[in-house]
Amino acid sequence: MAKQGEGGGYNRPRLALHVPEPKFRPGDAVDFSHIPVPQAGAQMRPDEACAPSDTNPLCTDLVRVLGDDHQAHGPWDPRLTPDKLRGMLRHMALTRAFDERMYRGQRQGKTSFYMKCTGEEATSVAAAHALASDDMVFPSYRQQGILIARDYPLLEMINQIYSNRGDKLKGRQLPIMYSSRAHSFFTISGNLATQVPQAVGWAMASAIRHDSRIAATWLGEGSTAEGDFHSGMTFAAVYNAPVIFNVINNQWAISSFSGFAGAERTTFAARAIGYGIAGLRIDGNDPLAVYAATRWAADRARSNNGPTLIEHFTYRAEGHSTSDDPSAYRSAQEREEWPLGDPIMRLKQHLIALGEWSEEQQQEMDRALAEQVKAATKEAEKNGILGHGLHHPFHTMFEDVFEELPWHLEEQAEQAIRERQIKWPQ
Repeated sequence: MAKQGEGGGYNRPRLALHVPEPKFRPGDAVDFSHIPVPQAGAQMRPDEACAPSDTNPLCTDLVRVLGDDHQAHGPWDPRLTPDKLRGMLRHMALTRAFDERMYRGQRQGKTSFYMKCTGEEATSVAAAHALASDDMVFPSYRQQGILIARDYPLLEMINQIYSNRGDKLKGRQLPIMYSSRAHSFFTISGNLATQVPQAVGWAMASAIRHDSRIAATWLGEGSTAEGDFHSGMTFAAVYNAPVIFNVINNQWAISSFSGFAGAERTTFAARAIGYGIAGLRIDGNDPLAVYAATRWAADRARSNNGPTLIEHFTYRAEGHSTSDDPSAYRSAQEREEWPLGDPIMRLKQHLIALGEWSEEQQQEMDRALAEQVKAATKEAEKNGILGHGLHHPFHTMFEDVFEELPWHLEEQAEQAIRERQIKWPQ
């Protein structure tokens, strides 16, 4: 028998495995000229009831509304009132102020973990403004802006981050994994992409009940490589579920760049083409484009025209989390060189260009929001911080699973309480 490379196959070309590699590593100069940034307003806007295939060109284009002149252009301009624009700007600025305060708190040892969304605020805040307040959202772990846009109390968010005695989740969730049924905000899970089939199932149930509410879910581009994403896409396509898939392509999945999830081959929005659903690829740092695309997809879903996949092309300006050091795997220049700018700055400049805002008003708003977050933080710290022992009573670990606690768990609870009283007498 001939050995490999001998006999009949000796003249065959040798196979080579391709391993994706980011263009820039620490210390490299950054040049994003390979990213095409089309003119704002140049993209067509099909009717919400169009055939999914009519959106195919938009899966590889980039829908943009705000131009370099800070004005809104083209058919995707949602024509929002100045008050609506100011409301979106305030919620994005509040999200950033909240992130800054919570980041400092983690560095001071007040909590174990935090994740910022710097540079991605529009993908959650503008989208939340475009949805109905009772549409069910199934977020990943970087969508705190949705809760803030839905006026969830900052105090409750901080209590959850601190896992203190005021935490409504009783310390059972990793910090930043919020849950609020009253705000139609599904519990965040650290298991990536699990929320996708859950969102589809909820949307299918809403349709079965002939309700009017739709579902929307968010995940990172890296999570599109998970099987749960593809299972959810299949069910949504087959049953025409009223759901929006928001893929936040911020270029990095922890320390792995987007090429490991398939970005070198095509866009993430193009995955909609294979499933036969509508797809849009948008400038994720353009709040008007995010709002317009989300409203388009929501109107489409609410009219029984099916699901939409939206790829938000954006950039993660800071580390994956407080446990991450991005300088170990990417160039420090990337944030400054990113061609699509900063979403808060862009919306601010748009309002100034309209004569509806000023630098002084922005500075005053930022100061007031920082004070608002500071006050909420001080109030939350009265309920306890990491390591200070002000947590929920010990017996709560046995609650909220069974309607009636089984006898063997009652025995365990009583034993644990007795042992705790012996070890730490009052």
